[in-house]
Amino acid sequence: MIKVYVAGACGRMGRLTAETVLRQPDMELAGVADVLGEGQEWPVAANGRPPLRLAGRPEAELLRAAGAEVMVDFTGPQSVRENAVAALTAGVRPVIGATGLDAAAEAELRRLSREKGVGVFIAPNFALGAILMMKFAEQAAVWFPDVEIIELHHDRKLDAPSGTALRTAERIARVRRPKRQGHAAEAEKLAGVRGGDFEGMRLHSVRLPGLEGHQEVIFAGSGQALTIRHDAFNRETYMPGVMLAIRQARALTDFVVGLEHFLD
Repeated sequence: MIKVYVAGACGRMGRLTAETVLRQPDMELAGVADVLGEGQEWPVAANGRPPLRLAGRPEAELLRAAGAEVMVDFTGPQSVRENAVAALTAGVRPVIGATGLDAAAEAELRRLSREKGVGVFIAPNFALGAILMMKFAEQAAVWFPDVEIIELHHDRKLDAPSGTALRTAERIARVRRPKRQGHAAEAEKLAGVRGGDFEGMRLHSVRLPGLEGHQEVIFAGSGQALTIRHDAFNRETYMPGVMLAIRQARALTDFVVGLEHFLD
């Protein structure tokens, strides 16, 4: 049995992850944490076990006491680094679905991962269709260097652009000929209207109520356009990818970014 600890368990993704873990024949929910529910009983009990009580944060001593092997983090930008450091200190593999890690924090986690010999997995997106979207976009960019990315999410998302949009842009940049798009004398009448600039590409973030997670990558050339789009309509979309990441992370010793590394 893989002992799984869930951080951010009061949020929609965290709660769904914990509930899905309880239904897996090879997993055990070892603990749950969320500052919003600290001290409260977790409302979903495992069969034959007393209800879990929510911790505030997944501190190293709590993870050790729970016997956790993998910690899934669906918190937010303000706590993901601290949670990952606590997990690595306890010898627990973090599976990070929260976005917001900056380059300095990622470098710190890479260093700590090497020192501890404990793997880290970061997923810009857990949806299998989104992984394929990024793969196809990277292939298309060889032939279509003019590209813009539009990502659309619900209005409660804290960071912009999304981790998926940034990851897509990074993968495109690997193969795309260096190019600054648009007219050389282009001027914005409204600041930011052309979106963020990533190595000459433009990224746009839309935040509206009722949306879940959507992204389109638009390529254009002489007389033609190609759009690659992925839509996630509910959070259940992500669960097969989360469960795959947990199973792969149990023995992980490297620092891995992207679910595509587990699909081969």
